[in-house]
Amino acid sequence: MRLVKSLSGRSDKQIATAASLGLRKIGDTAVQPDNAQTAGKIAKIAHMVTVTKA
Repeated sequence: MRLVKSLSGRSDKQIATAASLGLRKIGDTAVQPDNAQTAGKIAKIAHMVTVTKA
């Protein structure tokens, strides 16, 4: 997944969720396992990330 929108001005929960996925600034990419926990985190910040399956 890739962070495509800025974290500035977002709620603390959204920033923490992005950080837990390994995304800290625009353009950061991370590879995460495909499980329910990761899917839930992505759903919370879906408007800020793009997800591609490997």
